[in-house]
Amino acid sequence: MAQAIFHYSMHFLVPGLLAWLLFRPVWKGAWMIMLASMLVDADHLLSTPIFSAGRCSIGFHPLHTGWAMLVYGIMLLVPRPWVRMLAVGLLFHMLTDFIDCLWMFSKCAGCCQHSSVQWVCGFFR
Repeated sequence: MAQAIFHYSMHFLVPGLLAWLLFRPVWKGAWMIMLASMLVDADHLLSTPIFSAGRCSIGFHPLHTGWAMLVYGIMLLVPRPWVRMLAVGLLFHMLTDFIDCLWMFSKCAGCCQHSSVQWVCGFFR
């Protein structure tokens, strides 16, 4: 229950706070753009099975890879405000997914050994 509350507040409420802090004059629109960044999870539909409880999405799904995150980082340099808002939303989404992975690994060491981010497994020994 606590994990679900944390998960949803991190994916829905904290982007609103980020929008207010970073894009105050247009924070409501920025929040909507950041929420729209959750469409990045559409890449989960490319997986078989679509959902696997022990799978970390970071590094596994195409739009959750290091290369994709590099593009999201470069998007921060684009002078268009909506692109920067989207980039912040995407990067924060990756952070929350990574936190979800760490939470899962803390409860399932075997999940870490078979994940796409095995480099974090040393923290759970």
